[in-house]
Amino acid sequence: RVLFRSGHQPLIATFDLHRGAVETAGIAFHAVRPGLETFGSIETVVQRLFGSWRGAEYMVREIFMHHLAGTYADTLVAARGADLVITHPLTFTARLIAEQQCLPWVSTVLAPLNLFSSIEPPLYPAGGWLQAVRALGVTSHRLVFNLLKRMIRHWEAPLRTFRAELGLPPSTQQAQFEGQFSPLLNLALFSPVLSAPLADWPANTVMCGFARYDGQGIAGEQAALQAFLEEGEAPIVFALGSSAVIIAGEFWRHAAEAAQSLGRRAILLTGRLPEQQPALPAGIRAFQYLPYSAVFPHAAAIVHQAGIGTLAQALSAGRPQLIVPVAFDQPDNARRAVKLGVARVLPFKRVTAARLVAELSPLLNDAAYAAQ
Repeated sequence: RVLFRSGHQPLIATFDLHRGAVETAGIAFHAVRPGLETFGSIETVVQRLFGSWRGAEYMVREIFMHHLAGTYADTLVAARGADLVITHPLTFTARLIAEQQCLPWVSTVLAPLNLFSSIEPPLYPAGGWLQAVRALGVTSHRLVFNLLKRMIRHWEAPLRTFRAELGLPPSTQQAQFEGQFSPLLNLALFSPVLSAPLADWPANTVMCGFARYDGQGIAGEQAALQAFLEEGEAPIVFALGSSAVIIAGEFWRHAAEAAQSLGRRAILLTGRLPEQQPALPAGIRAFQYLPYSAVFPHAAAIVHQAGIGTLAQALSAGRPQLIVPVAFDQPDNARRAVKLGVARVLPFKRVTAARLVAELSPLLNDAAYAAQ
């Protein structure tokens, strides 16, 4: 939006499911394959991504590596006439196009985990033991991490073949790791409160702070929110971001029961509401969607999964947090919030009403969390 107001012509090329949000923001959009419908329902996709320790492998091999030709063709059209290409860590073919077309390329990372530091190792969901290896020294951690990288190098075999088909020279870099970083400029899109710059970050990394744009609300829900807030004390706000919310399961029932046990009002940000929505107890209100920037500052406490966008809004709101991490960067983001003294953690798979009550009680009753 800022680039557009500055006279540039930004275009976002990504999965078609984001078209509405991008075009509503007034930005040009270009759909890039594969369409997620290729893999079944969105619920099936998210369950495979978040419900298994092999979620990362499924994402890289099935969603991206098996569809390189289609992704490349669509991205090539989107990049026609471009002055600059800006990539997400998983846009593997965009880097090939920048190289092939001699276009300036800027990379981005969304969370500290994506920088793979051995000086301050992140908490990897399937490799938390790597933090223990760090106690043996930076060199030991780096050696073990490099060994693990080599073990999953075969995931990228289709990408190496595709490079050769395009006539590009072989690369010794792994696209999931060092190969994702542009030698020109790498933008770290998170706040220094989560991590100070480290000596083993990629060269030319610039920390930009959080990107906190969170869209527009649904017509009528903002007024309904304001009315609910005016009816009583600050509520506990329960949210699961844009992905984990799809596989929430019994989470909302546990949330409502916990709020009742605590004698607190609550807001549940549930995503798509079922047609036959069960009646909620008095003082508990479900919303399909609200911009987090509009609701989090009014919370007594925020319960969320620690996706980096959700965490950014929760930190900005300055309210105590109970984090229920699911997968990917979320456990590491949660660890960093705990280190800041603003949060407690309850893994998503261990959530029950009783455990929510046990973790929320200190957050609500110990003023140190809010002060910090």
